[in-house]
Parts: sequence; C-alpha cells; structure tokens
Amino acid sequence: MPSASDSDELIFFVNGKEVIEKTPDPEENLLHYVRKNLHLTGTKYSCGGGGCGACTVMVSRYNPKTKKIYHYPATACLVPICSLHGAAITTVEGVGSIKKRVHPVQERLAKCHGTQCGFCSPGMVMSIYTLLRNHPEPTPDQITEALGGNLCRCTGYRPIVESGKTFSPKSTVCQLKGSGKCCMDQDESCLENREEKMCTKLYNEDEFQPLDPSQEPIFPPELIRMAEDPNKRRLIFKGKRTIWIMPVTLDDLLELKASYPKAPLVMGNTAVGPGMKFNDEFHPVFISPLGLPELNLMNTTNSTANGVTIGAGYSLAQFNDTLKFLISEQPKKKTKTYHALLKHLRTLAGPQIRNMATLGGHIESRPNFSDLNPILAAGNTTINVMSKEGERQIPLNGPFLEKLPEADLRPEEVIVSVSIPHSAEWQFVSGLRLAQRQENAFAIVNAGMSVEFEEGTNTIKDLQMYFGSVAPTVVSASQTCKHLIGRQWDDQMLSDACHLVLEEIRIPPDAEGGMVEYRRTLIISLLFKFYLKVQRWLNEMDPQKFPDIPEKFVSALDDFPIETPQGIQMFQCVDPKQPQQDPVGHPVMHQSGIKHATGEAIFVDDMPPIDQELCLAVVTSTRAHAKITSLDVSEALACPGVVDVITAEDVPGENNHSGEIFYAQSEVICVGQIICTVAADTYIHAKEAAKRVKIAYDDIDPTIITIEQALEHNSFLSAEKKIEQGNVDYAFKHVDQIIEGEIHVEGQEHFYMETQTILAIPQTEDKEMVLHLGTQFPTHVQEYVSAALNVPRSRIACHMKRAGGAFGGKVTKPALLGAVCAVAANKTGRPIRFILRRSDDMLITAGRHPLMAKYKIGFMNNGEIKAADVEYYINGGCTPDESEMVIEFVVLKSENTYYIPNFRCRGRACKTNLPSNTAFRGFGFPQATVVVEAYIAAVASKCNLLPEEIREINMYKRTCKTAYKQTFNPEPLRRCWKECLEKSSFFARKKAAEEFNKNNYWKKRGLAVVPMKFSVAIPTAFYNQAAALVHIFLDGSVLLTHGGCELGQGLHTKMIQVVSRELNIPKSYVHFSETSTITVPNALFTAGSMGADINGKAVQNACQILLNRLQPIIRKNPKGKWEEWVKKAFEESISLSATGYFKGYQTNMDWEKEEGDPYPYYVYGAACSEVEVDCLTGAHKLLRTDIFVDAAFSINPALDIGQVEGAFVQGMGFYTTEELKYSPKGVLYSRGPDDYKIPTVTEIPEEFYVTLVHSRNPIAIYSSKGLGEAGMFLGSSVLFAIYDAVTTARKERGLSDIFPLNSPATPEVIRMACTDKFTDMIPRDDPSTFTPWSIHVS
Repeated sequence: MPSASDSDELIFFVNGKEVIEKTPDPEENLLHYVRKNLHLTGTKYSCGGGGCGACTVMVSRYNPKTKKIYHYPATACLVPICSLHGAAITTVEGVGSIKKRVHPVQERLAKCHGTQCGFCSPGMVMSIYTLLRNHPEPTPDQITEALGGNLCRCTGYRPIVESGKTFSPKSTVCQLKGSGKCCMDQDESCLENREEKMCTKLYNEDEFQPLDPSQEPIFPPELIRMAEDPNKRRLIFKGKRTIWIMPVTLDDLLELKASYPKAPLVMGNTAVGPGMKFNDEFHPVFISPLGLPELNLMNTTNSTANGVTIGAGYSLAQFNDTLKFLISEQPKKKTKTYHALLKHLRTLAGPQIRNMATLGGHIESRPNFSDLNPILAAGNTTINVMSKEGERQIPLNGPFLEKLPEADLRPEEVIVSVSIPHSAEWQFVSGLRLAQRQENAFAIVNAGMSVEFEEGTNTIKDLQMYFGSVAPTVVSASQTCKHLIGRQWDDQMLSDACHLVLEEIRIPPDAEGGMVEYRRTLIISLLFKFYLKVQRWLNEMDPQKFPDIPEKFVSALDDFPIETPQGIQMFQCVDPKQPQQDPVGHPVMHQSGIKHATGEAIFVDDMPPIDQELCLAVVTSTRAHAKITSLDVSEALACPGVVDVITAEDVPGENNHSGEIFYAQSEVICVGQIICTVAADTYIHAKEAAKRVKIAYDDIDPTIITIEQALEHNSFLSAEKKIEQGNVDYAFKHVDQIIEGEIHVEGQEHFYMETQTILAIPQTEDKEMVLHLGTQFPTHVQEYVSAALNVPRSRIACHMKRAGGAFGGKVTKPALLGAVCAVAANKTGRPIRFILRRSDDMLITAGRHPLMAKYKIGFMNNGEIKAADVEYYINGGCTPDESEMVIEFVVLKSENTYYIPNFRCRGRACKTNLPSNTAFRGFGFPQATVVVEAYIAAVASKCNLLPEEIREINMYKRTCKTAYKQTFNPEPLRRCWKECLEKSSFFARKKAAEEFNKNNYWKKRGLAVVPMKFSVAIPTAFYNQAAALVHIFLDGSVLLTHGGCELGQGLHTKMIQVVSRELNIPKSYVHFSETSTITVPNALFTAGSMGADINGKAVQNACQILLNRLQPIIRKNPKGKWEEWVKKAFEESISLSATGYFKGYQTNMDWEKEEGDPYPYYVYGAACSEVEVDCLTGAHKLLRTDIFVDAAFSINPALDIGQVEGAFVQGMGFYTTEELKYSPKGVLYSRGPDDYKIPTVTEIPEEFYVTLVHSRNPIAIYSSKGLGEAGMFLGSSVLFAIYDAVTTARKERGLSDIFPLNSPATPEVIRMACTDKFTDMIPRDDPSTFTPWSIHVS
C-alpha cells in the first residue's frame, strides 16, 4: 500500500477556523478528532454508535449547483474525518461560550432548567441550534422532531422542549386544553384562596437575549471557492492501514469500483461505521462519492411521468423533503407510496442519522429491520445501477431484498438512482411498524404492503407483502400473495391470508431477538390493520359498492400521533417579606447550567492529557461460572503501543476487598468479570491488544442465572430479613376471600450519559495516588484503592468535580474500577485514563435488582385487607455489593401507604452468576411497591371495585405506627392523594375513558392513581453524617466545599443558596470548586435522597460558626459592609475558616426485634396517568400525567421539580420500554442504545402537570425534603394505567381480569395479554424442544 506521504491534504473548517490535515486517517472519526486533536471537549462521547446524540455537531456544505448552503445535524462518532473535505463543522464551542458570548440557545436551555448533569446538553444545544439555522422561528413540532435523536437521562425532556419552544412565534406556554386561555393568566384569586400562594413561573423570559439570525457566523468563502473550482480532481487520503478515495465524476467512480470491487461506498457511514466499530469489520479501501452531481439528481419529468427518480446520494432527510414536495404537487391517488414512506421516515432513527444516511446506502445495505425497503418493494420501485459495462435496472423486490445472487448487484456496480412509480388509482400502499418505543428504535416487526384491484371492484389483481425483522433479511410473502390473486377483499380472504402468511414466514422458536410468539402475532396483526385500511379506502372510492369498516374498528387504523409535550409546574411562592438577597425558595438556575450548555463544564475525560498518559482497555470473562485454566497475554504484549498487561498477580495489596474481586484469578463468577487490563498509548491500541489475550476455561456447575435457579440451589448472599405485625395465620382464617399471586419485576440499566470514567495519576513520592473520577462516594474509592495498593488512605486523593449522571450506579462501582485502574497506574508508573465504552459499562456494572415476589392476601368483601404474607427475592448477582441493604429496604418499604393489621414480609438476596446488581434510584422501592399495587389491583378485581377505591379504603388515615413500629402522621399523604384525585379530574376522566372504550374495540384507554410513602436516608445513623469546610477570603469571597457529590441534582447550587442565606451575602460571592477526600475526609455517599439534607446542615453549621466569630465586629460596626467586617476580623486574628458538621439523623433498625426508627421522615406523593393502548400491536401512548409531591418547603423549586420529572420519566421507562435481555448462559445482550430503550422525547406525557405540595418538616434544613428519588415509583402509575386498559380489553373479550401484572409492560407483554383471534392463530412451540434466545432473570 502506498505510503502516507503521497496523501492529499484534507481541508475543512471547524468553528470558522481552517483545518488542514496532512496525514488524514480514514479510520478516524470526527468525535475523536475534535476531542483529541483540536481539544474541543464540549462534544461528548456517550454511546459511540450514533444512538444517543451526545456528540451532535452541525455540518454545513455548499452546493455549487443550487448555490445554497445546507446545515444539518450529525453524530460526530460516526462521521469519518475524510468525508468532511470542503465542509464546515460547528461544535458547541463555535455556537457560544462564557468567554466570548453565550448564544440564546445555550442561555435558554440553562435558564429553563433544561440541564441537570449537563452531559447531554451540548448535543441538545447543537440539535436546536441547527434547527434554528434552517428555521429561525420553528414550530413546536419541529422542535420535538429535532430532539428525536438526543437522549437525556436526567430531566425527563420537558424543560428542554420548553427552552426550544421559546423560539416559536406563538406563545411559549401551553394554551389550556384548547380553551385559548393561557395557564399563566389564571385568576390570581383562585390560587390565593389556599393557605399559600402558588407560582407557576420557573424562569423569567424577559431575561432572554433575542435571537438574531444575522449574527450567526458566515460560511467560509474559501470553501465556496473550493466547491466551485472547475478543475476538481480525484482526492486520495492515505492512513496507516487504509485508503480513502474521492472521485469527482461518475466515470471516475465506476472506474474505481471496477478496480476495487470490494471497497464499500461511504456517504453517511451509518452502515459501514457501526460495522467497523462493533463487529471488527475492516476495509482497506473506501470510495466516497460525496457530492457527485449524478448521484444527487431528482427527475419527475418526461420518461418518468408515471413516477419519480431520485439520486442514490440523497440523504433520507432530503428524500423526506422530496416526498413532501411530490405530495403537494401530485393528486392524492398518485402519492400513496410516498405517504407510506413519509410516515416511516418520521420515526426512522433520529434527525442526525436521517441527515447522514443516504437512500442508496439504505437500499444497498438491506438491513433486515429496514422501515423503507418493504414499502419501496411494495410500491414496485426499481434500482438504476451502473458499472463500466453499462447500466441496468434491478427490481427492488423479494429476491433482491433476500440477497439472492441472481437478483443482486454485481461487485463492480453502483446504485445511481431509485425510481418509484406513482401509485395507480386502484392501488393502495401502506407501511406498518411496531418498535419498543415510537421513535429512534429498530422495528420489532415492520411491513410494506400493496394491493391493486381490478378497476371498480374489490377483486385482487396484484398483492405484495414484505416483512422486516422476522428473518435475517426482509422477506416477501410471495406464495401467500400468489394464492390470493383473484379473490375478493373480504373477511374470508383475510382469514386465509393470515394462515397462509404464518405458514410461509416461519420464525424459528430460538430465533435471534427472541419475542417469537409476539413477532408471529405482529405479522398477522399488521396484516389485519392493512386489511382494515384497504376496506376503509375502498369505501371512500365507492361508498355504494363497498361497506365501511365497523365504527368500533376505526381507531385501529392510525398509529399514535407524536405530539409536543406541554404542562404546568406549580410550587409555593416565596414569602414577599423575605429579603431580596436571600435566594432560598427561589427557582435558581443550576450553578453550572450555562457551562453545561456551552460545553465548558469539564468532566473527567475532558481534562487535558497528562504527559506519558496511558489508556486502559478491559478483558472480561465470556463464561458465567468457570475455572481459568490458562491466561496467555504474550500476543497482546507484542501489539503496537502496548506498555503492559495487568492481572491479579500485579495487585500489591488485597485483590478481594469486602467480597468484591478486582481481577479474577483462578475462577470467574459472571460474564463481564474483569480478568485483566491492557495499558497502551492509545485506547485503540489497548482495545486491539485486548482482543488478542487468550483465555481458556473449564465450566463449573452449577451456573445460576435466575432467581428460580438460585432458590433451587439455595444460593443466597445474606440471611432472611423479616418484619411482622399482628397474627397473620389467625387472620387468614377469618377473612371472606384469599388470593395468591406471583409478580416478576425485571432489572434496569442506569444508562447515565457519561460512562464510568477514571483518571489515576501515580505520584513520584510516598506511594501517593491521585484519582479524578465521577462518583457518588469518593471515600469508598479511597478505601478500595488503599486496600488494593496496600498504602494508607491518607495517601490516596480522590477528586470529584461532577458526574454525567449516576442514579446509584456510581456509588460502589467506581471503587472497584478505581482499584483496577490504580493497580495499572501503580504497575506502569504512568497516569492511566480509564473510560469504559458503553457496551463494557453496561456489561460490567449491572444495575437495578430484578425481583420476584409471592403474595397471599386475605380481605373482606368490602375491600378491606386484613392479612398479607409477602415473600420477596432479588437477584443480587455474584458478589455482595449493596444487595443486603436493598433487601432490607424492600422489606421495610413493602407496605407503601397501606395499613394492614396482620402483615408479614420476608426478603432474601439471591446469589447468582450475573454481574452484581447495585444501588439504583429508589433503592428497591420501585420494584417492591409494584407488588403491593398489583395485589391491590387483584383485590379490587375480586371485590368489583376500582383499585383507587381499594387504595382509599386501606390507606393510612391518622397518626399511627408502621409495621416496624415507627410512628408517623399521614396527613400530607392524604392531602397529596386528595389533590391528585381532584385536580386530575380522575373520576370524570375515568368515565370518559369508559365511554371511549365502549366505542373502540382495538384501542383502549386506562387510568391509574398511585399513592406513595417514600422513605429518605439510611437506617444506620452514622451513614447520615456530613461535614463541610467554608473559607472566607480577605476580599469577602467565600470558598465552600462539603462531602456531597454533584451528579446533576443541583446539590452545590442548593448549598450556595444555604451559604448566601446564612452569611447574608449575595450568592455570587460563593464559589464551589470540587468534592475531594483532601478537603472533607470520610464523607459518605451522595445517595438516599439526603444529599442536600445532611450537607446542608453541615454547611449551615460552618456558616453559623463563622458568623458567631464575626458577631463582635458586626456589633461594633452594624452599618459596615461584609468586606469591611472580614478585613477587620483578619486584623484581629479571628479565623476565617470553619469546619461544619452534622451528626446525622439518629435512625436505627433492630432486625432481631423487627422494629426501629429506620427513617427520619417520609416523602409523600400521588400520581395519576392516562394511557391509550393499541391492542393489536401492544403500543401505548401516555396522554397525561398529574403528579403531586409533598416537598414541605422547597429550597429550590426548579431543581426539585426537575428531580421529580426526571425520576418519573426514568421510572416510566423502567416500567415500560426498558428491557434487559440475557442469554440462558448469563450473557447480557442489551449493551447499548440500539437494544436498550430509555424514553425519548416522544415517550413523555403529552400533558405533564407537577405540583409541589407544601407541608412542614422541622427535622430537615429550612423544613425541606429530599426529592431525588421519590418520583421514580410514581412512574408506575403508567404501568397500572396500561394494565387498566388491558383489563378492559380482556373483559370485553371474555377473558379473566386477573392476570400477572409483571414489569416492564413492554409492547410484547401488552399485546400478548390482549388475547384475541390473532394470538390464538399463531403456531406455538413446546418449550422443552428448544433453548430460547433470551430469558428473564427475575
């Protein structure tokens, strides 16, 4: 291969500056380039596969033909730098910065509280900014669409959308339910009648700077000159291993394809890129025909009067615009194929991928999940291909999609364009799909179908059906279609079609992807939808001749629309008598909000490289339980750039600390356990070498994966925990009815946007080690590193500035990973940067505990529950981690809000061969209480009452004791419950839903209201202590530090508010730098919703000590300024530094006696959600949610509402779309955003109302409450609303209304619970005859 020296220069611009790369590497992507070469770290790495939007940038190109500049969003992780010749890139730094000028997009995102951890914020900014460059006054729908490719795990999206809506020409706030009245103009009087005035404004729009499109940077004139250069020539970029060739003419391209027939054509790199990244595909040559005019033509004239020919180089976004144009120009009868394509283009991937991927590339790569190819095939599309030999047409049909050799492209051929005919008058074309979530998710099954009738009749002349995601390729049901030609379009034809298609398309029982029975059901459910759509259309064509479909079936025709979310947030207004300067109680913006939005907030991987720094890659076990018989690292050590391979032998101290193993030595106990690590000069070198480590295993029996298997083998991590009150066995003998059941709740992945990240720097003296990392518990990291290195803790310094989300996943895991990293730094003597790739992070660190519960409930016919006996088991994984504490919490919280006089609850943590599950927001409560609400629903069903009525009957009514003898007053709980029922108009809406359900057979609505009694803090008193350190400097400025960690919840912002109030100084005087074990030793974890509670008390204590010292000086000069007092104090030798301390809430729990005061107080709340469910597909739409949370007095309503909304959406994901899939051998399949679906902006409630209810909580600082976790369980209102809708469907179909209410309620679970003639029709397999692809581990 030619040397890199004769490579052409790659020229592009980044943020207005020219970049000339003399040795461009075709394998390097833009994300790596801007972060490592240009040191622009605002663009973030989160998933590496284009699925999360954290690395979004704006690409601008000039088109010499149209003389226009085009701006579009792209995910930098998939953009090869070589594809950018002649392009201008804008990163978040180029949009605006604190140093120069903050752009209105950045300012509004921050001021509308659209940032929490801030890791996704630069990507959000770029998506909105790019939209504004194309549409300076976007509609709310355009904003929602623009954000469709960006994931956020913190905010719940509502404030992000709201910040974008401030640019819309119409009002930025919702018009109340079409009344045209604005919710902000409500009668002030109606809000004042209550005890306190309620506010609804979390930010002040008058502060926003206006958007001036004329101020945006210009497109570099040099790039225009380059694009218009008439003497363009072929460019060749040569990397170390690969060559990138850019032809300038079609002939040149065909010449190249003849010379390099195996070279892929790369335009958007959305197919080739992920293949190289995740499947280790290698291509020595790339051909990139970007910008070739012949691939970018559109022709609707002369020879193609009966259709359109579109260039293969059109991006899917341009294809979308072309279809819209065609629909506006052509009569409706000709555009049915275009309409079908448009519908699928709206939800295909996200806007970034749609702007990168090309029509030709999508067709050629033929993914089996393609949403477009089945429709193109059904619409009789032809592909126009060329080679040096000439041109020809290939029909885009079954044989082509199934990659049959005779119907395929030849290696030297190139797709030049695609011809899509207009639909015929008597032809109907439709696209149908169903995915785990509505947008940016591969279809579980999709279809393209087309039927043509003999003119004026319903006799089938031609029929085509193509299905995706049911086989390794898209498949055509050609035999079925052949059979049905000549038949009438009627019910008998439908019945035959269903049987024939199931016969023809057989999904094997162990098929990859699982969900086999569900996918079989979807094939015929989608066929039925198509049947109805055609019936409807025939009726429109000739109402006399063709009957309409039954009125009750009409709602089955359409998919759920994507609406822009809207809502109101209500909180207590600040007392007008409060001093102006006191920020407590005000919705203050996150102190890093602007930095988040400009990308200037520094995360660990954004820190500049240190001299001689190495990168670390992990080698993990591929077996769940096995002996390691040999470990050969010789090949890895010989790889380029590799400095060392680190194994268990290299741990100077303990390799097993408190049951947690750093490096597996002789045995592995789960898939994903770290066996060794490779340290190399770059991550790419480390990763390459890691693949060359050879490990041989001998499996050990038993391998325990599920809770059921653990119970079989009596495999537990800790002793049983139990609480009991009353006489349970006696009570069961004296009740009217008894029900028993079993509930399964699957686990959840944290999916923090910033993966686990550690920078370990060995010091030259005294065996000191400095670590920078994102963690919730620096002391724990210090402990583990100290144990692994066998040095005192005083020599281990852990620095924690901020984490890009954590949710419990950064409590214990960073300690284990920190030890692994520190051992590598210790052995090599060099700094180590350890960034887990998303797939490794998901594999190694695990998440929420899956849970299985068995209940037995005794109750009276009036709905009063007299006795409950519940057993809980959680899947703890292979080491102790936090499992024992989680099961304690599960047992203690297992009554939720209900008083059951005779109550027994037991729980155990199971030991299995899975990676150890760990802390996760809510800590057992979100799993355990699903069981409680499930048996409430079962009792309701037996008593023929609403679940809400059973909840009311059994709820705590007056001050009483819990089952573990802790006294509490449920008055705020009753208030939240009552307000939720009233303000959400629950009973009126329930009636309306019943009316809707009567009139609709295939779609059902459901509502549910769930109450909550959530506990805060830890039952062990010393876990609740905290310390702070406050320095006053001679200029009057204040430096604050404390033991709490900033994870996005705004802890430091609240602490600055506390200092401002206590010292009576403006908050601008107060600075917080970082959390560190050097400044505040032995600090406990930031978890359990108590960060602001305990650190706030410690900060307050430090401030009060300082103020007391200053008192004599203030008394002498009461009119003096703060700065004068400080100067005087120093002159009088008064210390201006103080340590504050809070002893902690004095909690306790005696498990022997089964009683105690485990929690200092409770957070109460209630949520009402309404959903609509599609019984044919299992899809659901969340229409509205009302949340009422008892916040007592909110220190910062903006942050608290952000926590409630974010937790609710995370909870909703947990209970609906988020599904972890494991192989029967314990291998986790769900290892990235492609196969693990957290909510996107389209999943959140269409209407979202949140109210912070005021009460008193004298025990906590300023009478506040910790709200970090409480909202998580309220997401279960969506789960129970779904089950309400499914129950209605089941009753109408004559089925039992008691069925297992397991979680998550995925589309599969919903569809298969709505049993009907289609689910009865599918073939079923005997489970003993095959091994399923995936299993549940709860």
